[in-house]
Amino acid sequence: MERREIEVFLTLAEELHFGRTADRLLISPSRVSQTIANLERRFGVTLFDRTSRRVELSPVGAALYADVRAGHDRIQRGITAAIAAGRGVVGTLRIGLEAPAIAELAAPVFDRFRAENPGVELVFREAGFVDPLDLLRAGEVDVTVTNGPVDEEGFQEGPLVYSEQVVLAVGREHPLAARVTVSVGDLAGETVFRAGRRAAPYRPEPDRTAPTFLDLLTLIAAGEGVVPLAAHAADYFARPSLAMVPFEEGSPPVSWVLCWRRGHATARVAALAAAARGVAGRR
Repeated sequence: MERREIEVFLTLAEELHFGRTADRLLISPSRVSQTIANLERRFGVTLFDRTSRRVELSPVGAALYADVRAGHDRIQRGITAAIAAGRGVVGTLRIGLEAPAIAELAAPVFDRFRAENPGVELVFREAGFVDPLDLLRAGEVDVTVTNGPVDEEGFQEGPLVYSEQVVLAVGREHPLAARVTVSVGDLAGETVFRAGRRAAPYRPEPDRTAPTFLDLLTLIAAGEGVVPLAAHAADYFARPSLAMVPFEEGSPPVSWVLCWRRGHATARVAALAAAARGVAGRR
């Protein structure tokens, strides 16, 4: 298979739509169809089962996709690593995390970065609870993963690394604790605390927070108020005194994005941003 044939085959296997495949590769749908037809004639097998309403990989096509994708990714990582070494993308990349769990939740981004930049060591640090950009502001980390949007002066927002829904943490005796879901409108009249850089519409006015996350959860459990949290909190910080109630479908998610000081995007930071964009393109 030639390089362009591989690209067409892999893209169609992911999109399962000739038009979207053509759009991604900047070619015509007829070119996509012709390429696949040529491959099927050459191999003597059907790679895609297609009707006027759907496109699906055949069993042979699915097996071929698994093999070709693995080989293609290895080649791409090798090329990227060679280019990175040639450009001097080596050393240590210090990453601040507003939420430590993001190191695990966004693992595909960091794994891709490591594969593409074997000469760079990733070092993670937990950012401050009250001011998650503190380490970045002090120059102690090169990039921080924080809630988007980032609108603080002097900082540049980068690509998305992870997105998740929001839950409302309330005390077990709170009237909302028995609800299946809550809405943004349910925050009206409540004492709403802030956790980190919570983006609107979950950011209360004026903000109320606590010195540490542990203090915050203690206040919520005591019935002092409620706090919107990223959904992973329901797994990572569950406790008998709290209820984590999901926000209703369609509520704005939490977007975890890269952020760096404006004018300080090193080659290592740029490589991490490229890895994040690459993972987003595969979703």
